[in-house]
Amino acid sequence: MPNQSEAEHPLKMFALNSNRPLADKIAAAAGVELGKATIKHFSDGEISITVDESIRGDDIFLIQSVSDPVNTMLMELLIMVDAVRRASAHSITVVIPYYGYSRADRKARSREPITAKLIASLLEDDGVNRVVTLDLHAAQLQGFFDIPMDHLEAAPLLAGYFEDHHLTDNLVIVSPDHAGVSKARRMADLLHAPLAIIDNRDPNKSTTSAEAVIGSVKGKNAILVDDIIDTAVRISISAQTLKNAGANDIYAVATHPVFSKNAVSQMVNSPLKKVIVTDSIQMPESKQFDKLEIISVGNLMGQAIRRIYSEQSVGQLFTE
Repeated sequence: MPNQSEAEHPLKMFALNSNRPLADKIAAAAGVELGKATIKHFSDGEISITVDESIRGDDIFLIQSVSDPVNTMLMELLIMVDAVRRASAHSITVVIPYYGYSRADRKARSREPITAKLIASLLEDDGVNRVVTLDLHAAQLQGFFDIPMDHLEAAPLLAGYFEDHHLTDNLVIVSPDHAGVSKARRMADLLHAPLAIIDNRDPNKSTTSAEAVIGSVKGKNAILVDDIIDTAVRISISAQTLKNAGANDIYAVATHPVFSKNAVSQMVNSPLKKVIVTDSIQMPESKQFDKLEIISVGNLMGQAIRRIYSEQSVGQLFTE
């Protein structure tokens, strides 16, 4: 039986252009159909959006990853929020599987912007009531928002790949640098495996040539854990470092497959046996390769939306 809020404010979900296949999976898991909207891009780059159905008094969920082309996808989201707010939606929740600009989360040097905070401010000023996102680059980004935020994690799904393929014996979980230890520790807890760290002290982490490993990896199957694979230079160098240290099979897991520049060739030519990622970013065929395995977060995000809408605990998704 629907509660009073559900009866008064129907759930409607809309997808923009960044990742329609994932949006279809999210909608199916949430038990709704995607709403109708027209999105046009003019020749000069301007974006025009029209919502093609009544949404007055409805609870609206908008699905959009802020991925390549990042600025275009961000503007689509902001314009769509403005459209549904002006159409008298009861509430607006943005579902952002990949939160672009999340790496710009602090001032590392003088006179730098904190762009992740800017994006949060833009969404709030645009009239967003709630944000749902997945594996932020740094968990403290949740504090950039003064509205409710649900921060989902893909680690249980990624760990499930190794359980489903009976690859849980003789494992060691490896962080590619000191900053990523918390993510690696979470995976280690899920797979009941020891932890190791690539001793990467170069401030230019994407190009450093790491040589030392803290922890025992010799004779073990290693899983490198990160949140984002961008150029894949760091993950490939880390894999070679582990191979030099005597590791057997080497896997890489990451939530967000940005895969820019020569990332694919980097991974293809590395000692990595498999690269396991989620579909938070739509993966064109040109970026797919034999070592790649894609785990969908559609059901996770769809179930989260259903729980948010019906005012149930989202945290139970990770404890049940």
